[in-house]
Amino acid sequence: MKKVLSVLLTVMMVATLLTGCGKEKKSDETSAEGEKVIKFGLLAPLTGTNAEYGKGFQIATAMAVDEINAAGGVNGYKLAIEVADSKGDQKESSDLARKFGDDKEIMAIIGDFASGACMANAPIVDAAGIVQLSPTASNPDYAGMSPYTFSIMGRQDAEAPFFAKYIIDKYLGVKSVALIYINSDWGVASHDNFVKGAKEAGLNIVAEANYVQDEKDFSSVILKLKAANPEVLIIFDQGAVPQIVNQVVQLDWDVKMTTLGPGTSQQILDLCGENAEGLITSTPFFFDLNNEAHTAWKDTFKEKSGFEPTVHPVVAYDCVYLLAKAVEMIGNGEITRDAIRDNLQKAEIEGLAGPIKFSEAGDISRQYLICAVEDGKFVIKEGYDYSK
Repeated sequence: MKKVLSVLLTVMMVATLLTGCGKEKKSDETSAEGEKVIKFGLLAPLTGTNAEYGKGFQIATAMAVDEINAAGGVNGYKLAIEVADSKGDQKESSDLARKFGDDKEIMAIIGDFASGACMANAPIVDAAGIVQLSPTASNPDYAGMSPYTFSIMGRQDAEAPFFAKYIIDKYLGVKSVALIYINSDWGVASHDNFVKGAKEAGLNIVAEANYVQDEKDFSSVILKLKAANPEVLIIFDQGAVPQIVNQVVQLDWDVKMTTLGPGTSQQILDLCGENAEGLITSTPFFFDLNNEAHTAWKDTFKEKSGFEPTVHPVVAYDCVYLLAKAVEMIGNGEITRDAIRDNLQKAEIEGLAGPIKFSEAGDISRQYLICAVEDGKFVIKEGYDYSK
């Protein structure tokens, strides 16, 4: 069973229910062309530090909707997405989640990007009885907060220990590390789960520091970490990784750098240039250029976006197909928010990023690759079997 919300969340849910937001909503929207339409809401940071990822969500979900509609839609319905910019801000995301929950035409929500925003939205979507399917929330506590909260990125209690045991200890063969991480729900979960893995691997964390969202000047914390003389610096973040990498180099610190969070981000390559050479990261997915489907999707995405895709838009794309599968499973039954939730829990698909089958909590398990920047691009250094 998914764990029960805290007393505070329960009070918040009751308050929302009393405003008249009922749980059972059905789809009855019709397009201008007379077609029946099922509308999903998309929460994504289209502006701000994590805009690369939000724009990736927007483009990838539109690609999936276009494909599904071109193939005839689902159960006689066409799909549509209403996009909202959460700006990477928890309050903004929650306000938008509440708006989607109150809109009877929105049958499910895709997003948000950050675990913290998704967790802040949990009592809101629970009260509204609407699915929030995050492509990327990986805080281990998120999916269990409500029967309506789901995620497909995998969990930090799997990836962060993998990072400690298989990237730092086994692959790099070092013991002395320093940590710098964003002070967010995701950042703290990543840090804490890495520390657990580091203890098991016998690593020595000689220094650590954290910072708040939208920090720009990391010089003081970098100098603090440099003074501890670690063999490796580990960065836990997404959007701020390029700034940290560049400032490490600007401060003449010659240290091996690794990062957990951004995957194989094009933004790192674009903003860091030669400074990113040798940077190591983990990712649950990397495009296989010998796979025609991967290559075609990658080329289409780049043409539409102007930048190379990472795992993040791929899992956003998979979210649309998951919701489409849930609708398909309803068959001739009434399309309601609860019917989508119930069938989503049971849905299984072979997504672009790999197989998806939800745990009882509403998240999934993934395996991880090791990638590095070489000659200005990301390459796979070790495959999925490296941790076996």
